[in-house]
Amino acid sequence: MQKPLKTNSPKSKEYNHSYVVSLFALVGMSITGIMGVIGLLNKSFVLASALLLASLVYFIGYYINKKFRNVALCSSIIIYSLYLFMFYLVYAGGVENTGPLWIFIVAPVSVFIHGLKRGLLNISIFVIIVTMIMFLPTGDIAQATYSTEFKLRLIYSFLTVTFLSALYEYSREQSYNHALELSKKYQQLANMDPLTQLSNRRDALGILKHEQARITRNKEPLSIIICDIDDFKKVNDQYGHNAGDAVLINIAKLFYDNIREQDCIARWGGEEFLFILPQTLAKNANTFAEKIHEIMQNHVISYEDKEIKVTISMGIAQLDGNKSIDEVINRADKYLYQAKDAGRNQIFPKY
Repeated sequence: MQKPLKTNSPKSKEYNHSYVVSLFALVGMSITGIMGVIGLLNKSFVLASALLLASLVYFIGYYINKKFRNVALCSSIIIYSLYLFMFYLVYAGGVENTGPLWIFIVAPVSVFIHGLKRGLLNISIFVIIVTMIMFLPTGDIAQATYSTEFKLRLIYSFLTVTFLSALYEYSREQSYNHALELSKKYQQLANMDPLTQLSNRRDALGILKHEQARITRNKEPLSIIICDIDDFKKVNDQYGHNAGDAVLINIAKLFYDNIREQDCIARWGGEEFLFILPQTLAKNANTFAEKIHEIMQNHVISYEDKEIKVTISMGIAQLDGNKSIDEVINRADKYLYQAKDAGRNQIFPKY
């Protein structure tokens, strides 16, 4: 297990958000562009100009997202230009005073693009402005007039759609977060040894492959240490398998507490552990192994009313660009058996 590192938001969520924003910009650009052309053909030049301007703004937002991958700027351009366009339609009325009916797209788009809290705040401001436009006549001949019943029903309906959109967005976020937690949990289970809570063999091999790619780029050293608890079978025979499990858990915690942030400790199998030490020469790995070895000399494991003392043997090997992972592991394993043959409680090779 590596020391915990900070993680960013999932890339899949960012990609999906960027995709939907781009899709909305593309659809908005197409619809307003077509309606703008129709407006020109119908000689509704003011409305057509507003529609074509909106189409151009959506295109700019789409271009920014595709060219510069700036989802935040694209989202702001889309949502605030949408608000301005809706204000115009409510004020001018659109075709036969049907313009206000388009405001119902504001609620779902707002909560999706800016999230639930910010989206609801924006919608609240939007409702206030729309209400002021409809209920505070300016006397301008270009301003559309609506019946009081129409205005009230429009606001009530919009608030209902806002409530449903907020409820859906809340449910969607909860479902996504739940799925994300389950995914993390299953990922951890797949890469974690259930007894010691360390990385398992599969995870350790994945980390080694990742580090090997880094070594190829940066030419930095990496060393591994294969560590085995000496005569572990005797612990199980003398104290029982539960005691053996307690020893493994205790030793795993001791190892984990003594590695650096960038290091990894994994249960390699049975009573074997694997240290992965990035940016570490073999001679420095030997210094680290000596430190662990010294700690183990005075370490006593308490289990129920028993005190259990064990020793460890270690084999060290260095990974560089000229060796495969299997070759380095086999070399460390070879040195481990040399340590065993030399009487156990040893570190090989000596530096």
